[in-house]
Amino acid sequence: MVDNTPVEALVLAAAPLRTVAAEAERVAGGPVRDVRLVIPAGWGPRRRTWMRQAAHRAGLAQPRLVEAPAAVAEYLLATGLQLPVGAFIVVCDVGAGAEVTVLRRGPAGFEVLSTLADPAAGGTAVDLAMTAALTGGRDAPGDGMGDWATAQSIRAAKETLGAHPAVTVPLAGQAPVIANTTMLVEAALPVIRRVAELVGQTIAAAELSPSDLVGIYCVGGSAHLPHLDTVVAEHTGITTTVVPEPQLVAARGAADAGASNPGTAVAVEVPIPPVRRAVAIAVPGFASLALIWQVLLTAEQHNLMNVYRSVSLNWGEFTMAAVFALLACLAAGTVLGSLIAARSPTPSTRTEGGKVSIGILAAVSLGAAIAGLYAVVTSQYFGEPVGPFLKWALWPITPIVVMAVAMAVVAARQRRAPHGGWSALLAAPTGSILTAALGMGLIQYSLTADRWPDRLLFIDISGRVGGLLLGVGLVMALVAPLMFRLILSAPVAVISAAIVSKQAAGILGVSYAVAVAMWWAARLWTRIIRPATTSPVGAQRSAVAGPPGGGG
Repeated sequence: MVDNTPVEALVLAAAPLRTVAAEAERVAGGPVRDVRLVIPAGWGPRRRTWMRQAAHRAGLAQPRLVEAPAAVAEYLLATGLQLPVGAFIVVCDVGAGAEVTVLRRGPAGFEVLSTLADPAAGGTAVDLAMTAALTGGRDAPGDGMGDWATAQSIRAAKETLGAHPAVTVPLAGQAPVIANTTMLVEAALPVIRRVAELVGQTIAAAELSPSDLVGIYCVGGSAHLPHLDTVVAEHTGITTTVVPEPQLVAARGAADAGASNPGTAVAVEVPIPPVRRAVAIAVPGFASLALIWQVLLTAEQHNLMNVYRSVSLNWGEFTMAAVFALLACLAAGTVLGSLIAARSPTPSTRTEGGKVSIGILAAVSLGAAIAGLYAVVTSQYFGEPVGPFLKWALWPITPIVVMAVAMAVVAARQRRAPHGGWSALLAAPTGSILTAALGMGLIQYSLTADRWPDRLLFIDISGRVGGLLLGVGLVMALVAPLMFRLILSAPVAVISAAIVSKQAAGILGVSYAVAVAMWWAARLWTRIIRPATTSPVGAQRSAVAGPPGGGG
């Protein structure tokens, strides 16, 4: 048995496109060569290909797909909005569902920084709530026409209540009822609150704050829901604007988007990391260099009568240098992704998810290469076999690599954007890195310093303090709440301080690597797989030369 569902879906989607094409040819007096279809910003390659196939089946020329929020932004520019290059805006598209997108204006167009959608936060949900309130839960006649007639009556009433305090609503199989603005507000309020939440989450996913925005602009067929602009403004703290004729804005913007040179590709710019992101990259990077330098400088070489040679070094410190090198590369993952996308001809690497995914994979490769380089250089420096050095450099970072690759897969599929954005997710806790690096440095000092009688006490205390600091750093990587850190730090720090020795140094270093791997696993679970608040990504609707779900 052959499943014809995809073909039937294409036929259904092509039918209205064919009607639109016929009308456009009648008005233009000939074939239409420039076809533009407005799509949600969250659509991936599969949906975009499906839309192109539907247009082809309808007999249209090869269409240009224009993302709805970018089309709205182009319309705002064309109608006089002062938006300098580098500025950020939010487009809140409320139709049958809701899609919220943060855009940045670049020299060659608009770049989507983040987009979240919820098909249950729009006009359809309001219609269902009003239907339940007006009918009291009674069913319409069973011929199917009753449901359709009731839905049309309630949708017309909803639109009329925007200008009148009350309206009579005819219902199939029932007596007419009176709907008023109070009923509309009660039905719309949960939807409006959800839209406001989406706005806040999308701004956070773009790693911005409301003060960074030029404005929030509401469009779509349900943008005139009562108090939508007020609730969003209260939630974000900045003024929200409902664009005039919101259901037509995306179509008008798409008509003008790139008209001067439709074939020009949008350039991908490499973002300059803000201070906090630069710190997240620099701290583990410098910590790694400091530890590997101390390993090389303080290793003890033994030479017995020029026959038997051996080297004694702190394997735990060597392992932590490799871990910190990988963490520095991962913190730079989004920057690496933008660098690769700027030079890649592949369109999939230019999407936000594609940039993050390729950036994480590049960071993993770079971090593992640096760890391997540490092993090779150190072994050659001491003239020893490379095997043990590779074992202590690569095996402890393997769980971290696995977690990072899992995040790359999630980013590529664009399942959901983490709260705070990908850069914040990839940045390891700098406090833990600094504390642990300083602790291991003190431990190595206590193990290799010249033990003059007058310095024995100072050297021993340095080693114990180093063990305490390393234990605290380990706990800081394992747990985030301050109370839990205080409870766990005391026993872990005391234990790590008590076992400080040449034999235990390797155990402490590997323990920290395991703690970092657990930190990554926890973030993958709590921020990506099972976040506290689930926000569906990507819109669930489509339109031709119009906003997604524009008819609310």
